[in-house]
Amino acid sequence: MQYQSRDQIPEKYRWDLSSMCADDKDFERQLEDAKALPGKLAAYKGRVSASAADLLAYLRLSDEANVTLSRLGNYADRCADVDTRVARYQVYSDQVMGLEVETQGACSWFSAELLGMADEKLAAFFAEEPDLEHYRRAIERELRMRPHRLSAAEEAILARAGDAAAQPERVFSQLNDADLTFADATDSKGEKHSVSHGSFIGLERSHDRVLRKSAFDSVYASYGAHRNTCAGLLAAQVKQLKFFADSRRYKDALEYCLDANEVPTSVYDNLVDAVHRNLGALHNYASLRKDVLDVDELHFWDMYVPLVDSVDLTFTYEEAWDLILKALAPLGEDYLAIVRQGLEQRWIDVYETPGKRSGAYSAGSYGTNPVILTSFDGSLDDVFTLAHEMGHSVHTYLSCHTQSPTYSDYPIFVAEVASTCNEALLSHYLLEHTTDPATHAYVLNNFVESFRATLYRQCMFAEFERDVNEMNADGRGVTADALCERWGELNAQYFGDAVTVDDGIRLEWARIPHFYYGYYVYQYATSYAAAIAISNRILAEGAPAVKDYLGCLKGGSSKPPIELLRGAGVDMATSKPVEDALTYFSQLVDQLRDEL
Repeated sequence: MQYQSRDQIPEKYRWDLSSMCADDKDFERQLEDAKALPGKLAAYKGRVSASAADLLAYLRLSDEANVTLSRLGNYADRCADVDTRVARYQVYSDQVMGLEVETQGACSWFSAELLGMADEKLAAFFAEEPDLEHYRRAIERELRMRPHRLSAAEEAILARAGDAAAQPERVFSQLNDADLTFADATDSKGEKHSVSHGSFIGLERSHDRVLRKSAFDSVYASYGAHRNTCAGLLAAQVKQLKFFADSRRYKDALEYCLDANEVPTSVYDNLVDAVHRNLGALHNYASLRKDVLDVDELHFWDMYVPLVDSVDLTFTYEEAWDLILKALAPLGEDYLAIVRQGLEQRWIDVYETPGKRSGAYSAGSYGTNPVILTSFDGSLDDVFTLAHEMGHSVHTYLSCHTQSPTYSDYPIFVAEVASTCNEALLSHYLLEHTTDPATHAYVLNNFVESFRATLYRQCMFAEFERDVNEMNADGRGVTADALCERWGELNAQYFGDAVTVDDGIRLEWARIPHFYYGYYVYQYATSYAAAIAISNRILAEGAPAVKDYLGCLKGGSSKPPIELLRGAGVDMATSKPVEDALTYFSQLVDQLRDEL
């Protein structure tokens, strides 16, 4: 459904941000009050190592500051995202970012002071002040960072650099969401179709090959016109990562980024190596796609169109949620009640409008309702997106209602499991309840596509991100030509001889926002493997598996992510979950070939 302004959208399809701030005036009042936080926190300098009571008071105030700034940032960013053209909310976002940087600077002395305390003194503090026990894990996480902490003065410099370090992502977002436009695509009948971030994949799923190619060419012509700007932004991103990694005495940016979530780099390497060992299955799928589409050359504008052309699966927003609730029934009534609560309380901003940020996400902060941004257009992909993002939101809800603010912010490594498990359960439900052969093949193709798009494709993204960071570390130029060349090589390696790698796809790196998130994308792939294992266990074992899984979701950051997932029955320290998932993918491809 196309809307030209938010005013045209019924209220029930627009998210309610009132749990964050009542309105803009409330935001401004809270922001003004929050400006006192840096001074209050800085006043504890020199005191936390002298008094157990002051250490406890500081940690509690730090929790309060984190909750306040997270809530304010959440409101500002959510308002900015529904219309990136409105300058006021960009100013709000910048103001919160500035206050966050100031607050980090006001706390920059804390790590050095804490790490300077003798272990015996800390032990005495725990004995003297029993309420400090709540913060033991948080303190121990600080202590494990001893090799990477600097002096108080140096920490203050790094804190002040935070705003500058965030600029590559912020500028890319402005370019991508507010400034970049695409020419209309033309179908085989000569009719024009509007191309946007939200409509692009839908156009690529069209059975009209002329339209698919036209939309593909439209998008990459725009990115091609900005290829050097995009390369410069990505180069700035990897340079700022290297700056912080070097400053904190890490081996490289990969170790720096993963260590923040207590994930060893071996997990990253295991993922890439396991996928490389199983590329044959993806090559087999690409070959099947070429055969079924009956084309002389398979191009990347042919990679999203369903292989079954006689099925028209579209959904209203209400039909989508009816289906999702049925599919998630194995998770139990408590889980479903939270989903229904989200629908009733308007957690979701549903439809695309001009200026709205592209893509979809779930966002939350302690003490507020989680919210979901999407651009629902009625496709099966959109249904999966809703299930995916609701997985994040329920995870946020469970974590924030179980943990204190200290441990409610769960690691990303676990976050993507919650979303992808919902997708896997939805796929299983559709395959089990679909009786029409053509529709069953369509759904099976969609499930196979989820493996390709999430496990294989995101692993390829992860490998590219690692390569780009290594380019920068080795002193090679991170230029548009170098990036296009490497992206083309990876696509050829991953998809095999059945697919033609042409100039357009070599530019695809330029449109991926996740490259600005600091080694984020690999977690989509590892999470997919974990989610396949967990969803299969839930379907096989029922209540015991659900209990373990929900325990993982409620855990927040109270344990390292590898340990949390072990509690749900998956050991991501090994390559077994990835290998098992890819073996399953190979079986699904064979089944799809038989059904087609």
